Amino acid sequence: MQNPSIRHHCALFGIWGHNDASALAHLGLYAQQHRGQEGAGIVTTNGQQLLRHAGLGLVNDVFDEENLQAIRGRVAIGHCRYSTTGACTEQNVQPLLFSFAGGQVAIAHNGNLINAALLRRNYEEVGHIFQTTSDTEVIIHLLAKPAHQSKDKPLNHVLNHLQGAYSLLLLFSDRMVAVRDPLGFRPLCLGTLKNGAIVVASETKAFDMIDATYLRDVEPGEIVTITDDGIESRHFGGDTEGRGAACIFEQIYFADPASRVFGENVHMVRAAMGRKLATEAPVDADLVVPVPNAAQCAAVGYSHESKLPLGRAFTTSYFSGRSFIMPNQADRDLAVKLKLSVIKEAIDGKRLVVVEDSVVRGTTTRGKIGALRAAGAKEIHLRVASPPIRHACYFGIDFPDPKQLIANTRSVEEIRKYLEVDSLHFLSHEGMLSCVKMPKNKYCTACFSGDYPINVEEPVEKFAMDRGQLRMFT
Repeated sequence: MQNPSIRHHCALFGIWGHNDASALAHLGLYAQQHRGQEGAGIVTTNGQQLLRHAGLGLVNDVFDEENLQAIRGRVAIGHCRYSTTGACTEQNVQPLLFSFAGGQVAIAHNGNLINAALLRRNYEEVGHIFQTTSDTEVIIHLLAKPAHQSKDKPLNHVLNHLQGAYSLLLLFSDRMVAVRDPLGFRPLCLGTLKNGAIVVASETKAFDMIDATYLRDVEPGEIVTITDDGIESRHFGGDTEGRGAACIFEQIYFADPASRVFGENVHMVRAAMGRKLATEAPVDADLVVPVPNAAQCAAVGYSHESKLPLGRAFTTSYFSGRSFIMPNQADRDLAVKLKLSVIKEAIDGKRLVVVEDSVVRGTTTRGKIGALRAAGAKEIHLRVASPPIRHACYFGIDFPDPKQLIANTRSVEEIRKYLEVDSLHFLSHEGMLSCVKMPKNKYCTACFSGDYPINVEEPVEKFAMDRGQLRMFT
């Protein structure tokens, strides 16, 4: 089960050069459904105009054979969304499609622009009208500005105005463009099909779904232009002084275990974190049990390193819906109860090591622990395969208010007492970074450390644009 306290990012998928591009885009989005369940959309081109179908709901709820045929083409970009800026409304479902002096353009975005509110305010003050409350739309207004269109490379100029996290797919009538921000917050990769078609996706799991071959990651600060003539690459953004900001939460939680993200298989990274956790926090117990489903890889690693047997404490219902989309805590708690049931006979009288991937608010974790107690667990030792989340994220994870984070104002011992566990240990920051291959300065760990790769002067509350005001967190 995904952690109901954590909201997801979004998924991107693009394909150039296949007669069934819309159908393959549908499959590519379906493979990445774990990244966003609020809405989905696909835009195609027949070489002359762009065609769009989008709606609220899961990928298979939005698309069917009839509407996929209606937008059939050789080229497509797609998006499935969880909103991190702007409400869950039809108007905010991506890809967004616009017309301007340069023609039609569709855009799909994964990430958060921290200066979107300022840019939007500046444009509104000179008469621009926005159709959505998404931060993504400001990119189109920048692109359409005559002064920017007159530049030698308009997109380079536009991208240099943006601050924050963005992996982008843009579709014009004659080209598809993939972009990754200069610090590389969000993943984006390139692949190819046997017929030579080029594919782009947030995660390589989408390539597996359509039998595509992984080529490489889009590099931080790279613009990849795809046409019938092939792939062209250029860079923007200037010198980042060797720094990066790959979101390590992709490896801990967001990405699918089957995917290759930031150059590494996600399952192998999570298992390594579990092994490291076992060396940092061993405990005499009878059974290692994961909280399904995100912590299963870490539990495998913990069990392997500790030599404790790996067991199962919960059974999961797949018919109760996604608890993370519930509007309030009471609904989320009920959704967890509907989703998870304790296997009493498997844990009655046993000393358990319960492995979690992360603890955010702590309320749902406390409910799970209570359920294990009620089922007869003798001892519960909680091991968390990431450090305490003490700080807000402004780059795409939907916990921007630090007051919602249990570790923001509590010590580990205070959290232990609140969760009512016999012992509690979080993976150390150093231990976490020892489990990934890139140098430490290539990752964003701000939600754990408070060390933000970009200075955030005016953090904006998620729904501020919907209310027509910019309420800042203090």
